[in-house]
Amino acid sequence: YNADTTSFDIDKGPVFTNVLLADEINRTTAKTQSALLEAMQERQVTVADTTFELSDPFWVLATQNPVEQEGVYTLPEAQLDRFSMMLRVEYPGMEEEIEMLHHRFEKLDLDKRITTGQVTGIRQMIYENTHIDDKVMEYIVALGRGTRAPQELGLNELKEMVLLGMSPRSYQHVLALSRVNAFLNGRDFILPADVKEIFPDAARHRISRTVRAEVEGLNTDDIINMILETVPIP
Repeated sequence: YNADTTSFDIDKGPVFTNVLLADEINRTTAKTQSALLEAMQERQVTVADTTFELSDPFWVLATQNPVEQEGVYTLPEAQLDRFSMMLRVEYPGMEEEIEMLHHRFEKLDLDKRITTGQVTGIRQMIYENTHIDDKVMEYIVALGRGTRAPQELGLNELKEMVLLGMSPRSYQHVLALSRVNAFLNGRDFILPADVKEIFPDAARHRISRTVRAEVEGLNTDDIINMILETVPIP
């Protein structure tokens, strides 16, 4: 509230940025996660009756606390589905840890930057110039369907292990990541190998296991690998 103008002013928070780092996102409350869901899906934020468009590009990088269980909240499936990929970050090797100590107090060089216009231009260029064959699209769909209905692949034992699989919307993320993978490998066309390489990271957070799978020690990556080994590569 602004006493000088006798009105309420909007104080824009950290979500109004190009790259948002949500550290330990599973410690945020359901209300905060709901607000972030709108930002990630609609690329906008609504305050009272006013809607604000977010910057383009708008990327969300999030971390989760995998150890502590107190004071954390389960992320809703709808929000998990908005993330393109989930990476498993292991501990660095000894040499990397020593290197971290060497550079602990070094000043970061922020001179080498590109504009947001250049970023969106590169993104559009990759989208328009990276081609995909129908057979590769069918491969993406077959992999995704395998997470929902593994019995269609003859993996009847997985039917009792998977509670929830990938949504049709998630195929768009798999396709986009495959485009980038092809581009980074110097090609203007997507190979099945591009899909296979990024699929575990794109599927990992979109598969929910049953209690039976947890009891038997079958993790999500095990399920993904079984599907990748079963679906024929075109």
